[in-house]
Amino acid sequence: MTLDDLRVFVAVCRAGSLSAVARELSCTQSAVSQHVKRLEREIGTDLVERHPRGVVPTQAGRLLQAAAADGIAGLDVALRRLADLVRGDGGSVRITTGATTVRHFMSAAVVEFRRLHPQVSLEFQTENSSRSCFEALAAHDLDLAWITIGAPVRGIEQRRVIDLPWVLAVHADDPLAARSRIEPGDLTGIRHIRLPENSTSRARLDAAFAEWGVHVTSDTGVADWDTAILLAELGVGHAVVPALPGWSGSAHPSLRFVPIPELPALSAGWAVRQWDALSPLARAFADMVAARSGQGPLPGEGDGPLPGPRHGHLRAGTASRGGTARTT
Repeated sequence: MTLDDLRVFVAVCRAGSLSAVARELSCTQSAVSQHVKRLEREIGTDLVERHPRGVVPTQAGRLLQAAAADGIAGLDVALRRLADLVRGDGGSVRITTGATTVRHFMSAAVVEFRRLHPQVSLEFQTENSSRSCFEALAAHDLDLAWITIGAPVRGIEQRRVIDLPWVLAVHADDPLAARSRIEPGDLTGIRHIRLPENSTSRARLDAAFAEWGVHVTSDTGVADWDTAILLAELGVGHAVVPALPGWSGSAHPSLRFVPIPELPALSAGWAVRQWDALSPLARAFADMVAARSGQGPLPGEGDGPLPGPRHGHLRAGTASRGGTARTT
């Protein structure tokens, strides 16, 4: 049993496909299968069930996958930090989040971080949902994930940074634009612009509609909150979204946001594998984002700011899946 065997096995369980992992690793499907078979021979039991459309882990496979994923993630972080020590630089910070998160929640923190650490490079790897962010955080050597706070996830620590109240985004000419607040009953029959199906915000909204007995019509779906708001501004429909910085004011004269106080606020914040294991750079960046969201340093740390400019890499993983952007 080798570390490569375990890495490939975890990847196979995550992808549910030998061929997909082979493409990802630029090797043959047979080579991927040999890694799995070697583990099965050593352990003495089947770890995956092979089906025409892919593979799924057996009970034994699920046990090994969970243990191996946690161990590999921790080892990757340790190896990267050791490499930072050998190089003598300031290290790196890698973040995964959604496509519009940097604009709304991180822009001021990025500017300050670059001012303090002018040699740091920024890399953004985006994901399309909190669930995808959790998977990327567990599977890769990422430090931080900016997510919508939800139910506990095994092996992941979540820390709330900001609460976002819900609003109805509508064109200024819409009858609902004149309201001071929106009640649940006011939403019946709106031309609803659907949020992404696999998103936490969509799940929360659908649950609230079901609880209230609200039925909406919808012929438009979007991949992110910004697109929903833009379509509402164009008069295409009504968007029920969290209140986001940057969308109000004179720059959008034809757009109105009406509060929906009956909807519990949506919490957003950081997710990490282990907060105490974060590098000083990662903790500093997380605290900068929290401070500019009005919370200040995150609880339980007490490290304070870094002592002056440092060099290294700030890598932020954020969202067309697999997309990257870098600045230096």
